[in-house]
Amino acid sequence: MIPELHFPWLEFSILLPLLGALACALLPTPEAAQRVATAVSVVTLLFTSGEWYDFSLMNTFQAHDHWDMIQWIFRHDYFVIDELSAPLLPLTALLYLMTIFSTLRTKLGRFSFSLTLLSESIVLATLSCHSPWMIITLLSLACVPPWVELSRRGASTKIFSIHMGLYIVLLVVGWSLTDEAGGPKSAGLLPATLLTVAVLLRAGVVPVHCWMTDLFEHASFGTAILFVAPMTGAYAVMHLVLPFGPSWAMRSIAVLSLVTAVYAAGMATIQNDARRFFCYLFLSHASLVLCGLEIVDTIGLTGALCVWISVGISLGGFALTLRSVEARIGRVALDRYHGMYEHTPTLAGLFILTGLASIGFPGTLGFVGMELLIEGAVGVFPFVGLAVLLAATLNGIAIMRAYFRIFTGRRFQTTAILRSRASERFALLVLTFLVLGGGLWPQPGVASRHHAAQELLRLRRNPDQIIEPVDESPHDQQEESATPPVDRHDSNPVSPEPQALKLPPPSRDAVVVRSTDNRGDPAFSLEPEH
Repeated sequence: MIPELHFPWLEFSILLPLLGALACALLPTPEAAQRVATAVSVVTLLFTSGEWYDFSLMNTFQAHDHWDMIQWIFRHDYFVIDELSAPLLPLTALLYLMTIFSTLRTKLGRFSFSLTLLSESIVLATLSCHSPWMIITLLSLACVPPWVELSRRGASTKIFSIHMGLYIVLLVVGWSLTDEAGGPKSAGLLPATLLTVAVLLRAGVVPVHCWMTDLFEHASFGTAILFVAPMTGAYAVMHLVLPFGPSWAMRSIAVLSLVTAVYAAGMATIQNDARRFFCYLFLSHASLVLCGLEIVDTIGLTGALCVWISVGISLGGFALTLRSVEARIGRVALDRYHGMYEHTPTLAGLFILTGLASIGFPGTLGFVGMELLIEGAVGVFPFVGLAVLLAATLNGIAIMRAYFRIFTGRRFQTTAILRSRASERFALLVLTFLVLGGGLWPQPGVASRHHAAQELLRLRRNPDQIIEPVDESPHDQQEESATPPVDRHDSNPVSPEPQALKLPPPSRDAVVVRSTDNRGDPAFSLEPEH
């Protein structure tokens, strides 16, 4: 039986933005819609933070809501959180709040607050879900708000529609074939291929990444940020492919993600449009996370999970800074100097701070995570570590180039007042606190991600131990109530099942094999050179 939280945090955090979206759609002015959306986002952040705190007090790997209405109605635990998703919910809620709150008056007419809150509800539901069919449904629904905005703006939806339509079809057909085969462990080559291609398409790996640059060019900057920043593609990989995926599928994801990380980092250094620059910068970092998730080593996987959090915060703040500059001077071209530092020194400071944090600058949130990711990659296979280091170096060059082009080079002459607004300063202070605080005191976050990595690797070695949400009858609940709880902080958890073989930590010279597929072949493992 899955343990319960002490309050229905998940359902409230999903339902509230949904009701807020309806309210914003009925309001007559965008100013009123922004006020309502901000209030709703604040309360949603409180609910998701309460969920994370409540979950951290429980000695369990996963839990579901107290007074779970969804389970009571459908007799199925659709919304379940675990150590992977628990911090992702407040992170997502924070990104939505900062985006809504920092939207300037010049952008109100082109940014839909009702669609934004609808998108927030869908993303939070996705990150709270373990049921494969429900995840596929929510991932499909998440494509609707960006498509509606593109259509409203009169932009072409052809590229986005083709890619996302193919992505949805591959997910549905792939999992349908998996169900027909009797489950993931009995599925053959075709279902695994379809699911792998689908998640790679959503993650934007080369060569199927053009939908992402098209979205950043034609949608509002805020909508594009919120569609990619939560990295739901990586979440889909973790729940639809990795637990039961064959070795070739995981190896393909890792190799293509690594190629994408280096390619996108190189492309970011030569872009002349700020939006395309950020798109490639984010794509490079997201691909590093996706590659790190395939490293079957505790250190490397811990680093990937830490980078997942740090990229969300640092590049989220970086994008909001670019968005604020764009609200003042229009679309930002990087083929000339703008000299904005004299007018917006606060934005310049946050730009360089969040940019350097994303590449793991010492003393910032991303430092420990990037170090662990590189250490884990080098320990498993040196060339992978070198590629990760190359991508990080190119990203750093691209960030410094963009900083000098936007904020230095000449005096920007204008009679308008371009200084930061109160809402922007508040958002900047919050993000600065998180970036520096997480860098100066990284232990709680790293410890949480390290334990999550250990549990994920344990489940990869023993996929039969994955707890699937099931229909529960009172008789089942009575029998399962006798099951002793599992202590997350105990290295030898009590379980009614036979204890899994406890393997010693691998040495650098050993071949790391952490899981097997349904044929008994080793699952994806990067082997060191001999």
